[in-house]
Amino acid sequence: MSKIVAGAAIRGAKKIIGEAQKLYDQALKEKGKDAAVEFPETAFFLPMAYALLGLEVKTLGDIEPVLNEAKSLIKEEPSNKLWLPYLGNALDGGMAALLGEEIIMALRYLYGKEPQEDCNGFFTDTIMRTLGIQLVDGRMPGVAAILGAAPDNKTAVEIVREFQKRNILAFVGSNVNGRSIIDQLKEEKVEMGWDTYIVPYGRDTFSAIYPLNWAIRGALTFGGHKKGEALKCLKYCQERVFAFGLVLGELDDVKYATGAGAINMGFPIIADTDIPEIRPSGICTYEHLVKELDHKRIVQRCIEVRGVKVKISEIPIPVAYSAAFEGERIRREQTYVQFGGKFSKALEYVKGVDGKGIEDGKIEIIGPEIDEMKEGAAYPLAIYVEVSGRKMQQDFEPILERQMHNFLNEAMGVFHMGQRNSCWIRISKDAHKKGFKMKHFGVIMHARLHDAFGKIIDKAQIKIYTKQEDIEKLMPEAEKAYNARDERLAGMTDESIDTFYSCTLCQSFAPNHLCVVKPERLGLCGAYSWLDAKACYELNPAGPNQPITKGKVIDAVKGEWEGVNKFIYDKSNKTLERFHGYSIMSNPETSCGCFECIIAILPEANGFMIVNREYSGFTPAGMKFSTLAGSVGGGAQTPGFMGVGKLYVTSKKFISADGGLKRLVWMPKDLKDSLAVRLKKRCEEDGMPELFDKIADETKAVEPEQLIEYLTKVDHPALKMPPLM
Repeated sequence: MSKIVAGAAIRGAKKIIGEAQKLYDQALKEKGKDAAVEFPETAFFLPMAYALLGLEVKTLGDIEPVLNEAKSLIKEEPSNKLWLPYLGNALDGGMAALLGEEIIMALRYLYGKEPQEDCNGFFTDTIMRTLGIQLVDGRMPGVAAILGAAPDNKTAVEIVREFQKRNILAFVGSNVNGRSIIDQLKEEKVEMGWDTYIVPYGRDTFSAIYPLNWAIRGALTFGGHKKGEALKCLKYCQERVFAFGLVLGELDDVKYATGAGAINMGFPIIADTDIPEIRPSGICTYEHLVKELDHKRIVQRCIEVRGVKVKISEIPIPVAYSAAFEGERIRREQTYVQFGGKFSKALEYVKGVDGKGIEDGKIEIIGPEIDEMKEGAAYPLAIYVEVSGRKMQQDFEPILERQMHNFLNEAMGVFHMGQRNSCWIRISKDAHKKGFKMKHFGVIMHARLHDAFGKIIDKAQIKIYTKQEDIEKLMPEAEKAYNARDERLAGMTDESIDTFYSCTLCQSFAPNHLCVVKPERLGLCGAYSWLDAKACYELNPAGPNQPITKGKVIDAVKGEWEGVNKFIYDKSNKTLERFHGYSIMSNPETSCGCFECIIAILPEANGFMIVNREYSGFTPAGMKFSTLAGSVGGGAQTPGFMGVGKLYVTSKKFISADGGLKRLVWMPKDLKDSLAVRLKKRCEEDGMPELFDKIADETKAVEPEQLIEYLTKVDHPALKMPPLM
């Protein structure tokens, strides 16, 4: 390692630890050693100290051992107290820097000084799990942490747009001489937030610990590693979290120290200034510290150095196209024209047809084009897609149709919500100004259907209607198809088929986890139903969705089959031997970290609660979602706790071996309201129409004593059922 880099990293680490000590001494004096210290909504305390040192920091007094360990890492001779893949004592200083920065930020939270203006601050466990499915299924191939400021605003925007085009999440922050890339993007009115893959973390380099904390929790959450398993956590980051640092502008000692810490985690650093380079591989997959002075090439250089696998859909439309724009919001004042919602009738309909009757790539606009529409007005719309192919099946129609939401949303300047005849679409003024037209909906659909479903689709023809009378004519046929699909899926039971499907998408993060997707239980991420998994297998026979022959029934009540047990043993790296598909109390299905909800036992209520990741309050289990999630993921079987997709609660097989829906005693109000129609129907089917109102929510009870009081008052059936434990 260059002496210049080593010296700067060690000086930076000393500065960081000095600042941490100063803030710690002040806090100890003013608040006392028993004052609570925490980051918001995480089960991992101070994540770096928790993962690498095994220390749980709950109070000010708990910080001292972390500070002492960090200080011991800054010295002339390398320290072996903490495993590090060595490049010298500068890397020890780098790890000390991360521990020190974590302490600084936690103490700032204690004093209410975080998050900083226009910044996200600490990234919660909920956000990390929400994005988990995008990380593991390849939609988000990598993560960039950008520090500093570009030479000008235009360059700053161009860099983040290049990352967006590649679906790479960009954390932006730090500064150069007081100016941050955050300011540059704000001045250019670039929309920042999780939905657009541009997340501002903080305006100083100390706050760069936030992206690194986010990464180390991946090892704990998805990798299933335990506190203090430093080697395993660092290797996990190196091998499975495709992150890198991009430093814009001059580097100071603190940036060098933070970069050394990132390199310890396997994350290379790329700079746009004439820095000394460190090219030999060892800790990082390829080079460790490199420079790229050409801003037109710097994004591609980052991708090459980290080995990020990127796939870009080249679609001939006049606006940028990427999954990074999927969450883009288009407000009323930004809208040129809109369709559907509460403003007009609109529908989307995909139909499998005989190939002789359609022409691949043919796009017809029947009615006015955008140029003929009045700005600010609402128009009717029908997007009718006819597809054919040798392997096309009727069951695939709703799967292809549901993709319309993602496919259209990924165009910059297009907003899409809903599906079927309940969709709502907006096109922005900027998109219209760039030349976006109705025909481009067809261009997108044709290209993406072939790209994503080329193995079953030979031809795709698109008709786009923008006249009311045409929508009225097509609506009855579409509604008939919608109803038939619902009945087809609703009529399927686990007993009616002999094959389930696996989903191992999340094994890239949780190596021992897999979902067993059944007709009556979707994947825990909520994104994959049995029909989806079946379709994916047809598309990619060697992919993550594999058929599982059920085989001989071992226990019909608990849901155990010989074939399933054999499959999960083989595909879980021989760590799991049995699954009980209908029980949470014995051999439950595993969880990775992408689950929509958690089911947890409440022994005092003789029942279970279910909590969704969007709910941030406390639960009767005495924990928030983030804390509960810390004990559920990683591919482990945890009796009494299980990650699930939210619609599973409305399945007839919902924990049926443990008493089913009658055991459900608490759930957040928003979740209950969103499932009300389905849940009330299930209660009626079980002969308990009054059960829906007996299920408590946070407005009725949060403390266990309150919950028991409420359940007793409404005579909830769980209180009279056989004991769970």
